[in-house]
Amino acid sequence: MRLRKTYPCAMSRLAVLIRFSWSVLALWVTFAVRSDAGDWQTFKDCRLIEHSANDGDSFHVQAGDKPIIVRLYFVDCPETTGATDSDAKRVREQAMHFGIVEMQRVLHYGEEARKFTAQVLSKPFTVHTAFATALGRSSTPRVYAMVATADGKDLGRLLVEKGLARAYGTKRQTPDGLDGDEMEKRLQDVELQAMMQRAGIWSETDPKVLAEFRAQQRGEEAQVKELRVRLSAAPAGLVNLNTASARELQSVSGIGPVLASRIIANRPYHDLDDLLRVPGISHTLLDRLRPQLAVSDAPEQKGATAK
Repeated sequence: MRLRKTYPCAMSRLAVLIRFSWSVLALWVTFAVRSDAGDWQTFKDCRLIEHSANDGDSFHVQAGDKPIIVRLYFVDCPETTGATDSDAKRVREQAMHFGIVEMQRVLHYGEEARKFTAQVLSKPFTVHTAFATALGRSSTPRVYAMVATADGKDLGRLLVEKGLARAYGTKRQTPDGLDGDEMEKRLQDVELQAMMQRAGIWSETDPKVLAEFRAQQRGEEAQVKELRVRLSAAPAGLVNLNTASARELQSVSGIGPVLASRIIANRPYHDLDDLLRVPGISHTLLDRLRPQLAVSDAPEQKGATAK
């Protein structure tokens, strides 16, 4: 008799838990499958959430009733850590761009960028986002965004003006309709001005090595591009992640309509392991998919992969 009284209650709690779990999953899928082609959404009166992972161009935000992590379009701030191999490579790349001989100073200006962003976002601000996935090197879900400060200034532009960021990163048409390429060019002009005024990190640029570093960077990028071109041809019979249509992806055993749309939304891919950033693809499923897939260069993408 006691079992009959408690059983419906237990089942009720289980049903509530299942419905909640499905609601969370549905919310994540809604955000995850959006791409840069989505419409801008605007969140006003946003607030910065204090978090140890915040830096100059990536930070936690309370947007209405949604806590999200945003990654700025168009700009790239200096790193704040070189703890991993990936971080160290990024610091080296940024040091070469800014003409910095002592790479430790990159981290110093990364910290300055973090402080600057925290300061200018201390008052309520506005976030514009289409919920495009901004995973990059982070394992935490992030979305690309543009941020306007309380007085209406673009945070990305401010960071570049102060010499605390470079004009580099993923781009798209801005909320006011400006073409992404044009926005990038305008920020590059702002960066040139900051360099000439020796603002921020540019104050430590060594003109004697800047041209040498930039040339070395271009050489390394050309070598990587050449290697990718040589390896780009997908073997016959394999489905190319970067160019396949939804129907072609669904011809692969283990990929249905929903997963195909997520794969397309998260392009481009540099190797098969990049599929792990697609919601719903586990290590086990990836091992099943590997024999049926290949990765070659995607059609020319607008913007570079940001950190």
